[in-house]
Amino acid sequence: MVLLTGESLNVEQMRAILYQNEEVELDNQALSRVQKSREAVERIVREGRTVYGINTGFGKFSDVSINEKDVHALQLHLIRSHACGIGEPFEERVSRAMVVLRLNALLKGFSGIRVEVLERLAYMVNHSIHPVIPSQGSLGASGDLAPLSHLALVLVGEGLVWNEGDHQPAGELWESRGMQPLVLEAKEGLALINGTQAMTAQGVLNWLEAETLAYQSEWIAAMTMESLHGITDAFHPAVHQARGYVEQVDVAKRMLAWLEGSQLVTSQGEKRVQDAYSLRCIPQIHGASWQVLGYVKEKLEIEMNAATDNPLIFDDGEVIISGGNFHGQPIAFAMDFLKIAVAELANVSERRIERLVNPQLNEGLPPFLSPQPGLQSGAMILQYAAASLVSENKTLAHPASVDSIPSSANQEDHVSMGTIGARHAGNIIQNARRVLAIEAFCALQGTEYRGKENMSPSLQDKWEEFRAFTPSMVEDRIFSIDIERISAYLKNETYFATYSKKLTMSVN
Repeated sequence: MVLLTGESLNVEQMRAILYQNEEVELDNQALSRVQKSREAVERIVREGRTVYGINTGFGKFSDVSINEKDVHALQLHLIRSHACGIGEPFEERVSRAMVVLRLNALLKGFSGIRVEVLERLAYMVNHSIHPVIPSQGSLGASGDLAPLSHLALVLVGEGLVWNEGDHQPAGELWESRGMQPLVLEAKEGLALINGTQAMTAQGVLNWLEAETLAYQSEWIAAMTMESLHGITDAFHPAVHQARGYVEQVDVAKRMLAWLEGSQLVTSQGEKRVQDAYSLRCIPQIHGASWQVLGYVKEKLEIEMNAATDNPLIFDDGEVIISGGNFHGQPIAFAMDFLKIAVAELANVSERRIERLVNPQLNEGLPPFLSPQPGLQSGAMILQYAAASLVSENKTLAHPASVDSIPSSANQEDHVSMGTIGARHAGNIIQNARRVLAIEAFCALQGTEYRGKENMSPSLQDKWEEFRAFTPSMVEDRIFSIDIERISAYLKNETYFATYSKKLTMSVN
């Protein structure tokens, strides 16, 4: 059980919520703050004071006063009209993250929403009720208005929810559970949709997957080192301490740990004086990506516990301020930075793939790792596929945050495009995972040619683990199946079991 306070949520807790379906609990002190904030909104409505988002229109309509009898209709119109999301839906895990993050932000007590609404959001998390949320349509400022509107629709009994991989009308779901949809009160619609939770939810999932992939890239690179008789002197601790980057030092340490006991790697001067950069500079290149991961994690954990709607209510309603915390620029930059870091893991992996298959560079391995060079092409086109993916990543890595298009009749004249950046980061991670899957496939074959009994004990274990579902290359076959299986396994074993079954069915 993860206690949500609005102040202390971290990515490790999100990992448990997203991957182990950990439930959430609402902190009582936070609920007390929420209640006081709500009382302030109700007092404003009773007194007839004009406050943006409570009894006014929105965006360019902020100067239009709304009659008290129309406050409920205002919130419903807001949700319906802003539910303009388009394209394929976010994956269900991102949707779950969005509900958790919006709930946590509202628990800070600056938004004027009822406790009842937060309890319903918590119910959704704890009973795996996840809105179907289109992934396109957000500018990343004024909040993720379109995606979060699709989340809010579920609360009022409209829109769709995920149901065992399919979609179900939200009204039908609430009816089946004997529960009524909510009727949103003053300010509650705006409080639900004015935030950065779409980009942050996708960002959290990106970070969790990127961290896993960064670790995986190290054992895969270590297996390539064995295949190519790589020189381990380049990982000597003194080299990396002399430069001083902690992440670089740590990568070198882990590389030596993976290679401990290997009879395939070499020492400086034993076969050659030094390796190419894609081998020799693994700690420097991968370490720099780890630095980015540290930066991104820091920004995500701030945003996960941030009040990002507008207006914000302070001092029990005595101070209400329209600001711009919904602007996604910090996460937009973080996602653009993450894109570059992960793309580079794929870039250097592709260069190692080239060294594994190129007979001019692979230290005597068969050309293209082919069992019968000439008659069988072996891994020749696997390198083509990797090259295609890294090239695609270079276009996706273009920063989304450098663009801005004015909206709402120029009232919202600078936007972050952070949600686009987060989506593209997810695409890059998926592509990078497939590139690393190709390197793993080639390294498995390379070490087999060298004699797996000569591998380090740790990498022998990895070899056996992956050979359980990736047979040796004894004859040309449809290698896309191997790559997709390895990629699915790298993503996570649960996903692999489901995906591998579908893949087998499609081939048969």
